[in-house]
Amino acid sequence: MQQIIHLLNQKNQHLEKFLSKNEVEILNFYEGNFDGLEHFYNSREVLLDMINRVDRMIEEEDLGSIESKDVPANIKSQVIRALDHKNDLVTQILSQDLQILSIIEEAKSSIIKELREVGNTKKVIGSYKSGPAPQTLDEEV
Repeated sequence: MQQIIHLLNQKNQHLEKFLSKNEVEILNFYEGNFDGLEHFYNSREVLLDMINRVDRMIEEEDLGSIESKDVPANIKSQVIRALDHKNDLVTQILSQDLQILSIIEEAKSSIIKELREVGNTKKVIGSYKSGPAPQTLDEEV
């Protein structure tokens, strides 16, 4: 039973790192700094992989024994506390992910708008450049 508690706490530590990485990168994104975007997503993938490994280890443990009347109340309360903390972390991470997606969508829309404006400006400038065709002098005159 102690192993399950240890694994749940380990999972929560990884989720806290995930939350912390999101917080730092959200600040960068609000400042318009997307230079570390690829590294950010790669580090998130590594953390998610670690969380999945811990989940598999938890699944391998005998979770049915938590329901048993033989499990002391303090152990059950530790498990419940760890699970509640995990749920809080996941809720915060989902909220952050919505923020991140919103910031990225906003930046993407801004870039598309700028590209359209540049395209329109090029068309206008191009029409001024074309003007009348240059006249050639007739040398026979």
